[in-house]
Amino acid sequence: MIIAKPCRNEPVRSPWELAHKGLLIMNAHGENAKKQTVSSIHMGVRYMGIIDLKASRCKHCYKCIRNCEVKAIMIRDGRAEIMEDRCILCGTCLQICPQSAKTLVSDLERVRGFLADGDRVVVSMAPSYMGLLKFKEPGQVKAALKKLGFADVRETSEGAVLVTREYAALLEQGTMENIITTCCPSVNDLIEIYYPKLVPYLAPVVSPMIAHGRLLKKEYGADTKVVFLGPCIAKKKESVDLRHNDCIDAVLNFQEVESWLKQEQIEIQECEAEPLERIDPKVNRLYPVTNGVVNSVLATEKQVDHYRKFYVHGIHNCIDLCESMVRGEINGCFIEMNSCSGGCIKGPTVEDRSISRFKVKLDMEETIAKEPVEEAAACDMAEGVKLHKAYMDRSPVEQKPTEEQIREILAKIGKHGPKDELNCGACGYSSCRDKAVAVFQKKAELNMCIPYMHDKAESLSNLVMETSPNIVLIVDKDMKIMEYSSVGEKYFGKTRAEALEMYLYEFIDPVDFQWVYDTHQNIHGKKVTYSEYHLSTLQNIVYIEKEDAVLATFIDITREEEQLREEYEKKLDTIDLAQKVIHKQMMVAQEIAGLLGETTAETKTTLTRLCRSLLEDGSESEVR
Repeated sequence: MIIAKPCRNEPVRSPWELAHKGLLIMNAHGENAKKQTVSSIHMGVRYMGIIDLKASRCKHCYKCIRNCEVKAIMIRDGRAEIMEDRCILCGTCLQICPQSAKTLVSDLERVRGFLADGDRVVVSMAPSYMGLLKFKEPGQVKAALKKLGFADVRETSEGAVLVTREYAALLEQGTMENIITTCCPSVNDLIEIYYPKLVPYLAPVVSPMIAHGRLLKKEYGADTKVVFLGPCIAKKKESVDLRHNDCIDAVLNFQEVESWLKQEQIEIQECEAEPLERIDPKVNRLYPVTNGVVNSVLATEKQVDHYRKFYVHGIHNCIDLCESMVRGEINGCFIEMNSCSGGCIKGPTVEDRSISRFKVKLDMEETIAKEPVEEAAACDMAEGVKLHKAYMDRSPVEQKPTEEQIREILAKIGKHGPKDELNCGACGYSSCRDKAVAVFQKKAELNMCIPYMHDKAESLSNLVMETSPNIVLIVDKDMKIMEYSSVGEKYFGKTRAEALEMYLYEFIDPVDFQWVYDTHQNIHGKKVTYSEYHLSTLQNIVYIEKEDAVLATFIDITREEEQLREEYEKKLDTIDLAQKVIHKQMMVAQEIAGLLGETTAETKTTLTRLCRSLLEDGSESEVR
């Protein structure tokens, strides 16, 4: 709790008030009921509205899950999906995706819509602009943005002034065991989701962005549209948090604005500078660089406190610190935590790799005076601006597998004991057991185990090469044998080991192989006989583009060819026999025909004579 001071407001909310506002789910006794999903109590937007996934570009890569420190990515059908209630939007997956399958959804059109509708739109510009934008004077940035149609441009550091005072008050009060700064929304999510035991250590204060949004709406009116401009994508999620979703209306990054300025042909360095701040935030401009919050607090607090102060940056280091704090190893500390390595100056949307966070840090620390804002001015700013925020346990409830279930899953990928568990991390999980747990929770797939899939593929390949009854050959462009199935020894008298040291032309004619390689045209079903090996084959020879090689399968058809020859010879013998029978039949027919001819002639002669004799006998009788 923060002790109320004359210009402070916003007392700590009770659990009942939070429940009334929908931030906590309570039971009849006022106790926290079973936690619900983040979408029901915390977020008013789905993460797919922040990071867009192009499934067609994502397949069996796993690079994002290997680099996701909190494993907020699940794999389905070989493709990555962000788990909404676990993602802390650190932006790592956006930066490392090799296929650009993950992209940031822009609020730019929404902002243009505000301007087109005639709304008053004010920019809250993160102080990291000092190291990321090119200008001669800071006021030139304001002038350039106003040319785009914004009514005003203010520095988010003004909100940092208010936050710093709250931190200083916590240090002066000295009742918290540890104090973790809450400027970084990714760190806040990390603790609320993954380390809820540390929630009591989170400073119950809004971030500078939220504080500034409330300040601007107080000054310009509640209907004013406030657009945050910075290098962070987690600010998008923070802006729609139900605990303060009325403060920021859109979030842009510097790259989007630079592209917009380029489209409108506006050069920042050619603009005439305009006064930027209502008050000079001074030391609070150091928030985006490491140790910036600590320096701001040290310059602002009025009395020496008993807390040890240090800073941590980079999500991996933040996790290490959280683990240490859970073990109770850290006490009496004020800790500045930032998920980005080097601070906000190297946020996930900063694509210009030439920007050195070291140089920016040195330049900003050299040019920004480490002086506090005058108390009277800060008090006037804080008047009427609510700065308190209640943090909560948002850890998801997950079912844990039993040891037997873990062993069963491991056995499916060939891991029957500790000696089989390589723990290589290729799947993205630090150990095979962690991966098995993820499979049980349906976050991962069995075939994500690359060593297992490699062994499986290799064993299947070897099985084919060793057991196939067909000869399999693979040769490179020089006709050097790259692969040779074991059955080849039976036909060519060469062992696999011997063949792999040879060229194809050393034992068979490679002309067809060379033709296929040169023309990239395949040969299918060609019969080739190797008389020297007493072998007849049916060959399929194809070009493999990815390997720039030629693959051939020889099917042994020697026996079939011999059977065909035997059948052909039998047919010839049968035809010869038939010809002989025909010839003999013709001879017999001719002999019969001859005999029939002779007897017919004789019969004709005899009958003719008989007829004549009868005629002659008849004529004599009539004369008498």
